[in-house]
Amino acid sequence: MPGGGPGWAVPLPTIDPQIVARSAAASAAYGPDFHYRHHIAVRWLPVVFGGAVGLGLLFLAAQVPPLRKGLSRLRSPGTGPDAATRARSRFTVRFVAETADGRVVTEVSGGDPGYGETAKMLVESALCLAYDELPPTAGQVTTATAMGDALIERLVRAGLRFTVLTPAGTETD
Repeated sequence: MPGGGPGWAVPLPTIDPQIVARSAAASAAYGPDFHYRHHIAVRWLPVVFGGAVGLGLLFLAAQVPPLRKGLSRLRSPGTGPDAATRARSRFTVRFVAETADGRVVTEVSGGDPGYGETAKMLVESALCLAYDELPPTAGQVTTATAMGDALIERLVRAGLRFTVLTPAGTETD
């Protein structure tokens, strides 16, 4: 769990594992035994069940036209959290890598992921593609394959944090 303490790691059904696997297949740097799993950390198991039931009901409601119309009225387009709420928002994603030689834990963190940091990522990706020296690629490639370290350097300059945590829990950059 971020910050320590007991909790549950629950598989998170997103497209990220397929994208990471595609990047790994395109680069020998990942190694032949590379595997990736994607989980969300929760402190209380009932949150998992409540979230699954809630998402299931939301999905079903979105399939029924009158309910879908009602759902669309819950939030008007163009509304969202105010500036003060966005200023308080943060995200942290933790990655754990295990090899025969040991274990490395890293974190990526930043401010509001829904607005500010997403905008930074999109803009820095566009600038990276337009101006940076990148490896030759062709076809449909992932972000890691197309931009790799050049994008990471841009994101760090834009304020996102990429931190390697030692096993003792102290930070090194």
